[in-house]
Amino acid sequence: MSAEQQTTGRPRAFDEQAVLHRAAEVFWRHGYDGTSLRALTDAMGINRPSLYATFGSKEQLFKRAFDRYHDTQVATARAALDQPSAFASIEAFLRSSADGLTADGKPAGCFSIQGGLACSPENARISEALAAGRAATEAALRERLSRAAAEGDLPAGVDPAALARFVMALSEGHAVHAGAGASRADLHASVDIAMRVLARSEQ
Repeated sequence: MSAEQQTTGRPRAFDEQAVLHRAAEVFWRHGYDGTSLRALTDAMGINRPSLYATFGSKEQLFKRAFDRYHDTQVATARAALDQPSAFASIEAFLRSSADGLTADGKPAGCFSIQGGLACSPENARISEALAAGRAATEAALRERLSRAAAEGDLPAGVDPAALARFVMALSEGHAVHAGAGASRADLHASVDIAMRVLARSEQ
């Protein structure tokens, strides 16, 4: 029985969070431009009228799905950054990211990367929204590393903003590689190298 089956002439209620989760996976796998309304309604178990009535449009549905995903990612990032040192925070961030990018039961890679690949010019707002989400994560990193610098927990001369950008670039690169099939072990091996390099910079 589908979520939109009728009861007394009105659409049957459905779990919005569950259908948002299903929509996110479709966008994640195929990108915004590559996702058709048919693919969305099939995955979500609702019809087009229900989709439009509940979410407004494909773009609004995408933004709702991404916001839900991003809130979870920011919470995970902030938990990783709640470590006693900058070094431990960076390592926790990169390793939790590597685990998330290769988690079972969801598409490999990152929704914020794959969701906006090759957006057409008329859908530039989608790419901008995804970029803003990544910028928010980088800002959280920068905030943590700036605090570490103020506390004397970073080597003299290290720019917290540049270090945050480096960590994000590595994490985003991992997302691309995970989407192309890199394993969790592959990503953690890269983190091992990055942490060795950072450890030497602290000496």
